[in-house]
Amino acid sequence: MSNPGARTTLVVVYGGRSAEHDVSCVTAAHVLRAADPARYRTVAFAIDRDGAWLSPSLTLGSDGGIDPASLPDRLEATGTVTDPSAIPRLDGNVVVMPLVHGPFGEDGTLQGLLEMAGVPYVGSGVLASSVAMDKALAKTVFAQEGLPQVAHVALRDDEIGADSLTAVAERLGFPLFVKPANMGSSIGVTKAHDRVELGAAAALAATYDEWIVFEECARGRELEVAVLGNRDPRASVVGEIVPAKEFYDYEDKYVSSGADLRIPAPLTDAQQEEIRALAVRAYRALRCEGMARVDFFFEEDGRGFLINEINTIPGFTPISMYPKMWQASGLSYPALIDELVSLALERHSRRRHNTAR
Repeated sequence: MSNPGARTTLVVVYGGRSAEHDVSCVTAAHVLRAADPARYRTVAFAIDRDGAWLSPSLTLGSDGGIDPASLPDRLEATGTVTDPSAIPRLDGNVVVMPLVHGPFGEDGTLQGLLEMAGVPYVGSGVLASSVAMDKALAKTVFAQEGLPQVAHVALRDDEIGADSLTAVAERLGFPLFVKPANMGSSIGVTKAHDRVELGAAAALAATYDEWIVFEECARGRELEVAVLGNRDPRASVVGEIVPAKEFYDYEDKYVSSGADLRIPAPLTDAQQEEIRALAVRAYRALRCEGMARVDFFFEEDGRGFLINEINTIPGFTPISMYPKMWQASGLSYPALIDELVSLALERHSRRRHNTAR
């Protein structure tokens, strides 16, 4: 039973089996360090690259929670093998913050486990998580909702051949982007300039997922909006990314950090209002809750704002765009964690009224 006067046990789950494992480990360290010890007793569960759940060997404070001063800039997913069923057995108020990016974490699988365990958790539920993770399916929902986006083609790996790739090139033109449908952090993404590169790009993307998305190249600026909330979501100020390379790839995001991040983005008041409204529409269309980052292209002299994708577990280090956009909107990093925990508890309480006992 929950105790309204007690501190909340904040359970951070990180690592995971996907190619975004390292990004998750960096994020977890920052969240655990920023969580207010007066409000939370922090606990961590790591998932290694093979999917095993671990109790990491972290220094504990006098209250039994993780000592934030002992945390490195990133956590390794190593420790003692444990059982994920230990989460609902923790004492007092418990909220899980899943920080596992990509497949087997951001795609509804971890959310389903937490639903079965009956514990509150931060972020979108099973449906929104799985649809947002699948870029091909998300684009179908965006189209149904009338949201503007670039032209695209989705193919399963066994449908890719000389004829299908020729048809893709004829429809979308060069250059075009090739992506695994279920992946993030620009992993497996290639900008193809000709038929030779297109074939290699499709082969690379197919090593990460059986569904491949081919996208028309938008010739415009890259903008992002952070959205926060459950039934009444709100949007942050707009951020802009100016890549140091031809596009904002994994190295630019996490290795070289060469991109120029502009918050707020130089836009007119009317443009800010328009893109923020589109972000909330997309968030609602996929039935997101808690948090999400909505990414756009902006063709100033063409089609205007074009939605690219939604990330339901966005990067969450202090230098990541999601918390930086909220900081620029007046919500600090620790306060953002507090609000996400409150949203998780609100949704859990609300959904219990719809659960048959």
